[in-house]
Amino acid sequence: MNLRIELNGKPHLLDASCRSVAHLIDSLDLGGRAVAVAVNRRVVPAPQWGAYLLEEADLVDVVKAIGGG
Repeated sequence: MNLRIELNGKPHLLDASCRSVAHLIDSLDLGGRAVAVAVNRRVVPAPQWGAYLLEEADLVDVVKAIGGG
């Protein structure tokens, strides 16, 4: 069964059995990178990613930090 969310403004399907924010970040190959996650416009702190479960129709924004000068 799949879970439909909106990821950075676009439709995205997740396996409903792997619906934590941590699973999402891993599935996007962003594990270990400097990223911030907001679900329904609320920031989810990184220590909570493993326990935070995404729900159908959640609006998820993942922002990667970039350096520069």
